[in-house]
Amino acid sequence: MAEATDWNKKLRELETRLWASADALRSNSKLDAAEYCMPVMGLIFLRYAWGRFHRQTEKLEEKRKNSPRGQNRAIEKAEYRGDGVLWLPEAARYNHLAALPGDENLAEALNAAMIAIEAESDNLKGVLPKQYGDLPPNVLSELVRTFNDPVLDTIGGDVFGRIYEYFLQKFAPVASATDGVFFTPKCLVKLIVEVVEPHGGTIFDPACGSGGMFIQSGDFIRSETGTDNPNLTATFYGQEKVEKNARLCRMNMAVHGLEAHISSGDEANSFYHDHFCLEGKCDTVMANPPFNVKAVSAELAESAGRLPFGLPSINKEKCFSNANYLWISYFYAYLKDTGRAGFVMPSSATDSEANGEDRVIREKLLDTGHVDVIVSVANKFFYTKTLPCALWFFDKGKDEALRDTVLLIDAREVYTVVSSNLHEWSPWQLRNLTAIVRLYRGRKDDYAKLLADYRAALGIDETVPFAQVKEEAEANLAKTRAEAEADLATRKGKRGSREAKEAWARCEAEAKARLDTATQALWLTEKFGEYEGVYRDIPGLCKAATRAEIAAKNYTFSPGVYVGVPETPPEDDSVFAERMTAIHTELASLSTQAEGLMKTILANAETLTKGI
Repeated sequence: MAEATDWNKKLRELETRLWASADALRSNSKLDAAEYCMPVMGLIFLRYAWGRFHRQTEKLEEKRKNSPRGQNRAIEKAEYRGDGVLWLPEAARYNHLAALPGDENLAEALNAAMIAIEAESDNLKGVLPKQYGDLPPNVLSELVRTFNDPVLDTIGGDVFGRIYEYFLQKFAPVASATDGVFFTPKCLVKLIVEVVEPHGGTIFDPACGSGGMFIQSGDFIRSETGTDNPNLTATFYGQEKVEKNARLCRMNMAVHGLEAHISSGDEANSFYHDHFCLEGKCDTVMANPPFNVKAVSAELAESAGRLPFGLPSINKEKCFSNANYLWISYFYAYLKDTGRAGFVMPSSATDSEANGEDRVIREKLLDTGHVDVIVSVANKFFYTKTLPCALWFFDKGKDEALRDTVLLIDAREVYTVVSSNLHEWSPWQLRNLTAIVRLYRGRKDDYAKLLADYRAALGIDETVPFAQVKEEAEANLAKTRAEAEADLATRKGKRGSREAKEAWARCEAEAKARLDTATQALWLTEKFGEYEGVYRDIPGLCKAATRAEIAAKNYTFSPGVYVGVPETPPEDDSVFAERMTAIHTELASLSTQAEGLMKTILANAETLTKGI
């Protein structure tokens, strides 16, 4: 938890510096936001690629040093590519570019670096930005300095996605909102991947954006199989009609050592084209498609096929007023007989058109027995949108014992506040939600491993209950804050007070991280057991609803309809009395304020009347 908190803090600081540099571009260049996004993303690409290249170089040099036969042998390109690391020519390495003397033409050097990388990678030909000469030299130099930051070596994950999302927030909120396109937060992507569990085979994203689903799938395959190169077990396909997004995806894939077949432009418009002819052939389909897209031609969509449940509702213009159920039908149609799908939909899609074609499609979907899990997500999970959403999961290879039920999880009360406008799932919260799904599937070993990880993180064994750890952590955090306040008060204005403040901040972060970990462990084990986990329906959180129960609710897939409200322990008389006293005190205060306000209003009215 401390690492996650520190990660977010570092990334937000980096985003702030990025915005300052980008703001200078807005003021000091002829480019608009859409144009200078790509040059800046190119620098992020170079910097992150260099970080992975440098780490691989150290690994290979250490291996060579320990091998008698390899000490005099030069490291070959294949030793990078074999582990899924992009080979960088000398002129394209960030340390070389950042160290160029001031009299060198940095723009030309960057353009040459991009050309050199494209020459080494077929997947990147024509993809990388080469318009650095359009940027003012002083601003370009500042950008290179901004990204010459060790934080980028430790961020990991889909850094491209986070920076891309940041750009959407700052530069193009209107453009990104007009057609429902916005980046999928990493925690949502990770839950989709953890539920779908893509071990390999054909992995398809028909609205792939910057490629976050692919990146997280690659990480999952690495962790599950122990391979350094997911391309050995998986083939990635993506369609993305927005050319800029497709270029970002190719860059993102390359820097993460992944190869993909990415289609872009009109032929990649998934409403009308199955470019790779993948209907019925995918092991895994994952996507965050544009929400609520209007004016999709019903005639063209029908001729393109992939509609196993028929057409959604058509308006008088012979278009779909809402294309959400087109996407839902496509995701199902792409799957092979044992395939799984996970995707994002607006919450409204779970119960739209109670008497229309959407409901009919839900009925047909339910009858297949392949609807696996639906998860409700709170709002504020997206930078550019505040709407709540739902995660849908299909499983054509679902266990026979589960064919008659759908796991419905209402996770709207599960989140961590990042800022006033942004929420996310912490790593432990994400693992808890995954644990519910795994228990529903009968995977008790996964639950036992999670509890072991909790105990290892807290430094306890099975004899220590999580409730005790949480209580002790609360007391320790309060003690740390009190000691910090007292110590800093005595140091105020003295030498060393800044260092002391930073030290206390680290102590408080560690204490809070321990409390957060204990809190999440207790949240999970109070529901499903502290030793041997067994799935059960939890009021207010989850329910394995039967198909008959869902049919009785007019085929709504909204989890809140089924899970009910949380159980609340009864309050004792002292707590009730305390609450009532507080309420009466507040009411008395409000009554006094209202009386005073009324006197002021009457006095002002009297003054106005006399004036008239």
